[in-house]
Amino acid sequence: MMALIITKADIRLHLLCIFFAVGSFVWGYNVGILSSVLVHPGFVEAMGHPSPSRKGVITAIYYLGTCYVFLSHTASDYFGRRYAALTGIFTVAIGNAFECGASGDGAYAMMIVGRIISGIGVGMLSTSVPLYQSEVAPAGKRGKYVVLNHVGFVAGLAAGFWVGYGVTFWNTTEHDIYVSWRFSLAVILIPCLIFGVGLPFLPETPRWLIEHDHYDEARRSLYWLREGSFTEEQIDAELSSIRENVDEHRSQSTSWTVLFTDRNLFNRLWRASLLQFMAQMCGATAMKYYLPTLFAKLGLPTRVTLMAGGIESTLKIGMTVIEMFLIDRLGRRVTLTAGCVAMGLGMLINGVLGQVYPDNTNSAADVACIVFIFIYALGYSMGFGPAAWVYGSEIFPTSVRARGLNFSASGGAIGSIVVAQVWPVGIDTIGSNIYFFFMAVNFVCIPIIVLLYPETKGRPLEDMDSLFNQTIAGVEGEIDEHTEPVLPKNVSNSSRS
Repeated sequence: MMALIITKADIRLHLLCIFFAVGSFVWGYNVGILSSVLVHPGFVEAMGHPSPSRKGVITAIYYLGTCYVFLSHTASDYFGRRYAALTGIFTVAIGNAFECGASGDGAYAMMIVGRIISGIGVGMLSTSVPLYQSEVAPAGKRGKYVVLNHVGFVAGLAAGFWVGYGVTFWNTTEHDIYVSWRFSLAVILIPCLIFGVGLPFLPETPRWLIEHDHYDEARRSLYWLREGSFTEEQIDAELSSIRENVDEHRSQSTSWTVLFTDRNLFNRLWRASLLQFMAQMCGATAMKYYLPTLFAKLGLPTRVTLMAGGIESTLKIGMTVIEMFLIDRLGRRVTLTAGCVAMGLGMLINGVLGQVYPDNTNSAADVACIVFIFIYALGYSMGFGPAAWVYGSEIFPTSVRARGLNFSASGGAIGSIVVAQVWPVGIDTIGSNIYFFFMAVNFVCIPIIVLLYPETKGRPLEDMDSLFNQTIAGVEGEIDEHTEPVLPKNVSNSSRS
């Protein structure tokens, strides 16, 4: 049996990508904690007992902020991937201060302002983190390292639910009710501080350094990232391939409009944007923000709903870790479609049982609904949750990778705004019928992924031009996943990890 050899590069890459996942943890915590805040009596009182539509605005306005992710490419392209993340974490902290301070007659307005500012910061984090992870990882393990982005997200999501659950025990006096929900929001400042302090000490990605003509620094960075896993010749060959690819695209227009005017790049942009849009339209936003509300509809008391949300989010962590080891073996398309099947099934069962046993008339049916909500969540953690970011972070060339990922992430923001508005009103007016809509979305996504998305597993970032040129030529659904991907110039098969 072959011994498992762990190299310096493996350890460094894992530590780097885990640390960057702290940025994703901040994003996830922001999402998870709001679900408990929305049902907190102190928050409800401070906001003037908001209606379902007003709660929907509080949720959705956050994604108006994330719509500005296309602006974050400025920081990513000009100052580097690390400092884009640093700008994002600082912006989140400012938005959080507004949210925690919301009180008095202007409480609702302050909450809205804070949510928008936090959304802008998260927009930077949500793109710069997978961008960094994608650019430092070797081709054969890129999926695994970028999935750590989603591990951080679901860990933050779970932490948000558990903190929200714990806060329910801190509501014994009027002062406690006033303070506790604000404290639960302010907890996020701890990982913000850790992440912000550590970022300047990390190496920049070799691809960004070459893009900005820092060749010696790029060489040192790549050697540090590959030491022990690759030979010196293989590292030199990868560095040469990156430089050739950067030079090739540098001769083209560097304006953001090239993503729309160049057919090859636009072919990637609309796919990445659609994938992010589908990742939210599948119902994920609703499950993140309104899970306690959904459990309450099933007759569970508030404290139990928050505990159930914490359990569900904790299970997601385990499923996402499993996904780390599957995505580079099975490929992006297989995990995406399998996730859609699980999510569609979860929505179908919840819709049917809600119709057959309305108003919680059958306790066994209520338990089944909860189980299939968990199945839905596990499907998301295996499919759209991590894979949409993996795919979007790897298909663009270095010169426009930040802009491409930023623009495509806007598709997810638009989907989140739609779902955040539709879900609370829909569940309040048509009840469990809303599940059938999201079931249909998940099942429609399956043929779209199979027919329109070429497989990218194992392909070097510099090989994406060749892959999508083939796609334009009309073989997008025909690419043999078992064929050895085209290697960068001068790189032998032995260099692949």
